[in-house]
Amino acid sequence: MSVSPKPAPAADTAPDTAVVRKALAHDSGERHVKGTALYIDDIVEPLGTLHVAPGYTLTACGPIAKLDLTRVRGAPGVVAVLTADDIPGINDCSPAMGDDRVLADGATVFPGQVIFAVVAETHLLARKAARLADIEIAAEAPVVTVDDAIGRSDDLLAPYAFNKGDVEEALQAAPRRLAGEIRIGGQEHFYLEGQAALAVPGEEGDMLVHSSTQHPSEVQHTVAKVLGLRDAQVVCECRRMGGGFGGKESQATQWAVIAALAARATGRPAKLRLDRDDDMVLTGKRHDAIAAWQAGIDAAGRLEAVDISIAARCGCSADLSLGVNDRMMFHADNAYCYPAARIKSRRLRTNTVSNTAFRGFGGPQGMLAAEHMMDSIAITLGLDPLDVRKQNFYEPGRDVTPYGMTVEETIVGRLVDELETTSDYRARRARVQAFNGKSRLLKKGLALTPVKFGISFTLIHLNQAGALVHVYTDGSVHLNHGGTEMGQGLYVKVAQVVAEAFGIDLERVRITATTTAKVPNTSPTAASSGSDLNGMAARAAAETIKGRLVELAAEVFEVDAGEIGFRDNRVWAGNESMPFEELTHKAHLARVSLSSTGFYRTPKIHWNRDEATGRPFLYFAYGAACSEVTIDTLTGELRVDRVDILHDVGRSLNPAIDIGQIEGGFVQGMGWLTAEELVYDDGGRLLSHAPSTYKIPTASDLPADFRVALYRSEGNPEKTIYRSKAVGEPPLMLAISVFSAITDAVASLKPGSVPPLDTPATPEAILRAVTAMQEGS
Repeated sequence: MSVSPKPAPAADTAPDTAVVRKALAHDSGERHVKGTALYIDDIVEPLGTLHVAPGYTLTACGPIAKLDLTRVRGAPGVVAVLTADDIPGINDCSPAMGDDRVLADGATVFPGQVIFAVVAETHLLARKAARLADIEIAAEAPVVTVDDAIGRSDDLLAPYAFNKGDVEEALQAAPRRLAGEIRIGGQEHFYLEGQAALAVPGEEGDMLVHSSTQHPSEVQHTVAKVLGLRDAQVVCECRRMGGGFGGKESQATQWAVIAALAARATGRPAKLRLDRDDDMVLTGKRHDAIAAWQAGIDAAGRLEAVDISIAARCGCSADLSLGVNDRMMFHADNAYCYPAARIKSRRLRTNTVSNTAFRGFGGPQGMLAAEHMMDSIAITLGLDPLDVRKQNFYEPGRDVTPYGMTVEETIVGRLVDELETTSDYRARRARVQAFNGKSRLLKKGLALTPVKFGISFTLIHLNQAGALVHVYTDGSVHLNHGGTEMGQGLYVKVAQVVAEAFGIDLERVRITATTTAKVPNTSPTAASSGSDLNGMAARAAAETIKGRLVELAAEVFEVDAGEIGFRDNRVWAGNESMPFEELTHKAHLARVSLSSTGFYRTPKIHWNRDEATGRPFLYFAYGAACSEVTIDTLTGELRVDRVDILHDVGRSLNPAIDIGQIEGGFVQGMGWLTAEELVYDDGGRLLSHAPSTYKIPTASDLPADFRVALYRSEGNPEKTIYRSKAVGEPPLMLAISVFSAITDAVASLKPGSVPPLDTPATPEAILRAVTAMQEGS
């Protein structure tokens, strides 16, 4: 694989910063490579630690007709077996709706729902014993697919819609109307570290829970609720996760709760670590969906009206489906202005595991529907898809979304124009067409697609963060905040912010595990907002301490406070200076506090869901990708030949980390759209529950030519931390360019006809589409 030079934004070399905007290594990068970074399963187990395994049956779902645990209790090494009857508090681990049982009580709502938990002396003994249960289910006919749920009108949550203008009138008046549908597959998170928790009991019922979670405060609250405790009696701590991707936002909680139940029941530490197969069977996925659309267009493909309906499989409970499906709707426009629009959503109940957050949080599904529409318009009209996209971009005067928010920063056109040039799009499109004209069996496709992704939690109260900073007399700094580290580089970015504030080297800032004992009532690390929120909170704490130090330094140097500066590990007053640690020592002697909390709440945002209007996002992150693929029409096999990416991160806090996020997000998105297929049988049992049956991208799947550059931004127009932009989720949707390129390749077989291609575009799916095109010729 060749990788092109990756230019950093011009601001990265600006002399006004010493630590932020620098390409610095991930704080745990070396430990990741050496295998010395500690995860939950690496924590030294306290004396007497027990191990917990979930017990369930895959036979069916319905009322529990028989539950005989005699053999389980008598198995070697078993200390306790827990059922719903052993829960002292409330049997619920849901994030909001109260509809997720920790342990099934009376009935199961999907095959594999946990019914009991085995507590044993070793992990293996617990797992073996869990298989000995005698369980009978009075099987009920399951609802498994989106089609099943639509047929039964089984809505888990109420339907919802955005409306802009008179859609019916605009569709009728349009010179031409087109319609289409795409089935959008789900996705398994496949984090490298599975779900894990270690619970350690304390005095008077207190509980310390080490959890691989994106939301320590939710784990704290739910453990307390289930154990019948106050939140203050529970501490949740997380130093790092081996990946999360949304799968540990709400669904890490159940496993932490079960571990805590075991610790409470036995009075001994208890650890639960899911086996990979159990993890895949028992935890939620990205929502799969069916998106249907109608578009009213003119002869050049310019949109006049759009009507989109998305029906999504939520699973057996609500989990985070309200927010996920709302965000599908928020991003069903992607970067395009719909003069009149209706965006409708159905949230469907099925007898499958409850689907949950996944990187993009519904945005990818909505965006894919928009891009499928753009490709279909271009193919039907015989136009270049890029030209259709460009004439429909948001721009001044055409800048109001279907939910009433004005798009203030309309840079998508400029960004796409730049990538069109740097990727040599026009010349390559001519070469692709020439290749396809000569090649009978191999066909190439090329696509350039944009991304516009809203940044903020749409549940407005979550847009807040806290931090705690201590400065010690030797000049070292202790940093804690509510954000969690899952490999994305949040910890190092926030540490850079604090180091910059004090004018010290990054090595002097000690990053510490996220814990509810230090920063309370935190929001999940999600919605791509980790750096925005926690960076600002940490800077607020650091600036409070710095303000006290400035006053002291002004007294020491006998100058005005405005003359004091911090840089190069020293405190300056004109040409005079002293080491930073000398001033901190003086501060201690002068009884000056060197500790502070910091707090931040996102400004400007508001959202009235009942009226479907407001400003749910502080700003948008933009990007674009140009992908070239080759397919084999005999086998359906796919090769991604080249990818060019230009992505907007504002003024990057750390270009090295941001480029890594862009590359990783793109590849994960490519996996969702081309390889990762979830297969259920008619009973709702997941069949693709291991690496042997579920294919994630490997190094060999990366494009041979992979070029990533950061857009040279003047900075986020909003006052975010150092004018940076979020980068966690938006890059995943850049991979839609791969799916569009595959569509382009298959469409070359029958110009003017839209290929019947759904996601994931596996070789089998591509071959079915190719066959359909050839048979229809």
